[in-house]
Amino acid sequence: MRPYLLYSDGKGNIFEDTSLYTVGRSGWDALPVEEADWIELPEGGSLYELPDRRGIGIDVKTGEMRICEKGWAVAAFIPPAHTGLYMAAFEALPDAQTLPLFCYTAAGWYDNKFYVTAVRIERDIRQECSGYNDTKIQAGVEHMLEAYPHNRLVQHLANNCALTYHCPAARNYFMGRWECPIPSSPACNANCIGCISFQPETEEIFSSQDRLTFKPTAAEIVEYTVPHLETAPYPIVSFGQGCEGEPLLMWETIREAIIEIRKHTQKGSININTNGSKPDAVAKLVEAGLDSIRVSLNSVRPEVYTKYYLPNNYKFEDIIESLRIVRQSGGWASINYFVFPGMTDSVAEYEALREVIKYTDLSMIQWRNFNIDPDWYLGKINVADTGEFLGVRQLMDLIHEEFPNVKFGYYNPPAERMKNFETDFAH
Repeated sequence: MRPYLLYSDGKGNIFEDTSLYTVGRSGWDALPVEEADWIELPEGGSLYELPDRRGIGIDVKTGEMRICEKGWAVAAFIPPAHTGLYMAAFEALPDAQTLPLFCYTAAGWYDNKFYVTAVRIERDIRQECSGYNDTKIQAGVEHMLEAYPHNRLVQHLANNCALTYHCPAARNYFMGRWECPIPSSPACNANCIGCISFQPETEEIFSSQDRLTFKPTAAEIVEYTVPHLETAPYPIVSFGQGCEGEPLLMWETIREAIIEIRKHTQKGSININTNGSKPDAVAKLVEAGLDSIRVSLNSVRPEVYTKYYLPNNYKFEDIIESLRIVRQSGGWASINYFVFPGMTDSVAEYEALREVIKYTDLSMIQWRNFNIDPDWYLGKINVADTGEFLGVRQLMDLIHEEFPNVKFGYYNPPAERMKNFETDFAH
């Protein structure tokens, strides 16, 4: 199977070029894709045109790589629970605008179907498009706003997250199920290049959502999370969301909230999504009853991490220590690993990842797609050559072989799943 290259006419129409086979991109390189690395475009996935960029493919007759001049390049957005193996291969025109903060997975056309270079990494269905019911979400929003008329967090989750940005976690909360988000910090101590909630005015890309503008109280947090933990199936509540800054800057409030939550209910699990910058605060949260941590990073190599996160008053070693502290206390520690083919699967990154797993006794890797313009990212962190790479699938295989206890997934698992991760997760 060799899918044909896709191109766009600039007017929203996509065509296949039967003179070119699709190739993938890893780092700066375009290369052929093995048959096993293609899957049908999953439900909830979409295709988009990459303006001012020409797709690169392999000539069907000559076997040589060349540019498709018929239109603009096309890439795929792959839905949650899937991890991209290759990015779309293209050549940008000199004055091409920076692409918005989405993932750009290689896509092609074969046997009247769209295909993408990806693997399903997670069986959980919690963010599948088909599972959302807008009528139920709207009813849930109205019910919760009536039930908690003075709770600023519920209002934020309703009006901003669920109704404006269609945040999957917020929509699930208003459907009364699974993971409930707890935005808790308007400020951040990192300056991530690809931040989705804050971009400097001097930057040419835009944040995809507005950041939380207030500091919630522990009482506001407890008021709506306790009923969720008591009534939702597979309940988990999570501090740290895309619409806020760094939750550890509000650790005292979070600690107070955790203690109060656990006075009311022992059900479900309490998680924090964080940059892991304050290990001392993490230790205090674990002591209060925090069950799990998920630390987001683009790389486990300090020099690559630092160029992207641009941290204020913390260093890479702090985030690794935070993971270790949670594991030493018997908690669950995940990394939210931004997969960038050619960087994530480089030999240097693989060796560094092995050391982090050994040191922290990591519970889980969430293989997330990196939502960023690949040319812009590599330019920003000043990487002209990504070095030798293994391939994302081979990297996963090697890590799984050496560390069979490290779970692979996409979401924060609820308490029930932590105990029995391998069996099929009941929906």
